[in-house]
Amino acid sequence: MLAVERVDAPIGPKTAGLERAIGQRIEAVTRRGKFLLLPLRPASAWTSPLPAGTAADADAGGDELVVHLGMTGVLSPRPPVAHLRLLLRLDGGRPDVLYVQDARRFGRVLVVPRGDYRALPTLAAMGPEPLGDAFTVTAFAAALARSAQPVKAFLLSQRPVAGVGNIYADEALWRARVHPASPARALSRPKVRALHAAIREVLAAAVELQGTTLYDYRTVNGEVGAYLEKLDAYGHDGDPCPRCGTPLVRSVVGQRGTHHCPRCQRRARSDASARRRRDRSMPGGAR
Repeated sequence: MLAVERVDAPIGPKTAGLERAIGQRIEAVTRRGKFLLLPLRPASAWTSPLPAGTAADADAGGDELVVHLGMTGVLSPRPPVAHLRLLLRLDGGRPDVLYVQDARRFGRVLVVPRGDYRALPTLAAMGPEPLGDAFTVTAFAAALARSAQPVKAFLLSQRPVAGVGNIYADEALWRARVHPASPARALSRPKVRALHAAIREVLAAAVELQGTTLYDYRTVNGEVGAYLEKLDAYGHDGDPCPRCGTPLVRSVVGQRGTHHCPRCQRRARSDASARRRRDRSMPGGAR
């Protein structure tokens, strides 16, 4: 990397350590959830590069360029017409410049010691990849059982599973018939299985269609994501539920706009209510 130019990105925690990337080589491009991880290697070590596709590893030493584009960020080889924040000047081929555009400034582009994510607690505590083998029903159930948060808020924390954002959380919860405000640990085993399957289905379909463009999101080639036309719940407040016809409603869960069907997605009882119901169903009543 030849240079990092701050066009409209003041020094701060979201762009920390960028000058350390100058003179280093990008060895690979990997991903964890919504984070792009680009391991770096100094010029003095170029004679023994990492194999292509090698994941970032704290034991490998060196630095790592971490990129999170947030809601409105775009990383592109073409200069944007507005909201340019950073320029990354490269050598060794094309493209020789990467432009970082971010209308709402929610993104992060920073350099950290490889694998050291103390400055990025969400990344440090992130759960398994949703389309990977580690995301099992058993592991998902165990993670949900540890949280009293509303299930949607817990999904957005990234701790039970990586990469589920606001749009896809609403879509998966709608498919699984799970109320977004239900306590995570109150979900029954059938609901956990249904939500696990729905997360995989929604994300696989969204990846196939290159994501969802509501306003600013673009692919690296400047194209819009085509999953918008497939949304069943998100953004459809007031529209009839595609499953039962009941008008969908909008609420706020975990400070995020949330969409669900009040008929199909009944709220799960709290742990205490569930216990009382079980007790009443036992011979002789509660003990």
